Amino acid sequence: MFTFLLILLILDAILLTVVVLLQAGQGGGLASLGGGASTDSFLGGRQAVTILTKLSWWCGGIFLGLSLLLAGLGTRGSAPRSVLEQQAPAPAPVAPLPLQEQPATQPPATQTPVPR
Repeated sequence: MFTFLLILLILDAILLTVVVLLQAGQGGGLASLGGGASTDSFLGGRQAVTILTKLSWWCGGIFLGLSLLLAGLGTRGSAPRSVLEQQAPAPAPVAPLPLQEQPATQPPATQTPVPR
């Protein structure tokens, strides 16, 4: 169930992205905040509702609903647990290595340069 809803959420997110990118912009954007902008252009005015606008609202609502549903299912424990929440296995004990006596070594002889 969780996987099916997650796949639906991903498909809805892709559809929502495509629908939003296909819509025509209102024009101006932040550039209309300059001097001399009338209130109609500042607030965007009233635009006709197109099929893309309706579809973007529906896709956004479905995305919000599926996200809340998946968040609720995730807290009940039916969803796969996060890797960060899982307990790490205890490390295996390591046997200490026996100490071996090292033979006494003589320090290397230092050579002094011979003057010529």
